[in-house]
Amino acid sequence: MAEKSMAASAAAGTDGPPRGIADLPGPRGVPLLGSARQIDSKRFHQTLENWAREYGPVYKFRVPGRLFMVVSDRDVIASILRDRPDMFRRSSRTASMLEEAGTRGLFTAEGEEWRRQRKLAMRALTPEVVHRFFPTLVMMTERLLARWRAILADGRQVDVLRDLKAYTLDVTIGLAMGQDINTLEHEDNPLQRDIEFLFGMVARRLTAPFAYWRLFKLGVDREAQAAHGRIQRAVTGFIAEARARLQADPALRGKPSNMLEALVAARDEPDSGFTDAEVIGNAITMVFAGEDTTSNSIAWLLHLLSRHPDAARAAADEACAVLGADTVPRDHHLLDSLPYIDAANREAMRLKPVAPFMAAEPNVDTVVDGVRTPAGTIIFLLLRHAAERGGDFAHPERFDPTRWLHAAEAAMDPGRKLFPFGGGPRFCPGRYLAIAEIKMVMAMMMRNFTLALQPGAAPVEERFTFTMTPSALPVLLSAKQP
Repeated sequence: MAEKSMAASAAAGTDGPPRGIADLPGPRGVPLLGSARQIDSKRFHQTLENWAREYGPVYKFRVPGRLFMVVSDRDVIASILRDRPDMFRRSSRTASMLEEAGTRGLFTAEGEEWRRQRKLAMRALTPEVVHRFFPTLVMMTERLLARWRAILADGRQVDVLRDLKAYTLDVTIGLAMGQDINTLEHEDNPLQRDIEFLFGMVARRLTAPFAYWRLFKLGVDREAQAAHGRIQRAVTGFIAEARARLQADPALRGKPSNMLEALVAARDEPDSGFTDAEVIGNAITMVFAGEDTTSNSIAWLLHLLSRHPDAARAAADEACAVLGADTVPRDHHLLDSLPYIDAANREAMRLKPVAPFMAAEPNVDTVVDGVRTPAGTIIFLLLRHAAERGGDFAHPERFDPTRWLHAAEAAMDPGRKLFPFGGGPRFCPGRYLAIAEIKMVMAMMMRNFTLALQPGAAPVEERFTFTMTPSALPVLLSAKQP
């Protein structure tokens, strides 16, 4: 029944009997290599989008040993996302590589295991947990403000991109593990080095032509194993500390102050069915999922604001009006009083999403957009291109935050038009924290600093690793008068 339902919804609008993947249009490859020589791994997303403009909303391409399908129709993508985890799953190749990096948890789980893990993660990422963490978020934002003021007072230029990555890593580890490692001020933290190294290794493996490390290991792979072991030992220690805090203050079991306390409290409940290994996996997953994505989302927003002074002024005027004489939001309710900054963030996520595509595969033979699709076929879902070709936006190429302030747009859940946090049952559970971080940083920045584009800066390019990253962030900050 589920298969028939999927076939009907995903094939809607097609005529005639289903086609096979081999019947689809696509780039002409060469014998043996297929289209591999046309793909630049750092611009993989742009290659897929350019092919979609040429070959249409559903097409195919080959690389050695694999035939891929690519979909960019928004309704079809939404249908696939809704039908996870029963009909579709995350790409098994992606999941296996993440699990090798020690992130076995909600992100890689499927089927009944996913349902079980989801309950654990949702217990740990409720708005209430984030609210109790809010004083720490305020402290870390004040630390970022103080650092930037000191750098500017010293006559130096702020490396905004580097500091955003450090800030979001500090926040993510603070909420995920209850630790303040302060990588913002201390760049030599060993846990930061191991996390960054492992994150980079996963990104490289995802674009590797084959999994050579399962046959033989290079020096970088042995170092990745060592980094994985050190992270596991560190998180095991953090779990012991969280358990000690819960024992000393039993009230924390009902009102945990961070994700790790919530995870440990859930794991320690009688007959919970959870293990410390699952707590470790989900804590590390939180760090992997939250650090790079949030920092790059803020970076892309700043990139666009620096090129649109009127929008930057509107964001600054709003931040000054909401904060008044204060320097950062000190009440989490204030984050709901920033409609223009929220609209600018939505628009940045539309144009520069950190996840411009994702990979899925059907669990059973099915029909997708009128195409017979065997189980296990990797389907690339072009999330950004789907919004671009949806036809619902006037002048879609423009950065225009005000489009989200119109009555019809403001009332609509952007998840119906955009997919920055995925969709369907597997909608990202960390969305609330990510939005809170973005609004905190933007309110602080636009209240206390003036943003300008660095004169003569080279064009910023989109680079794809594990997320879509700006090649640089050539913005200049200058301090406003208190």
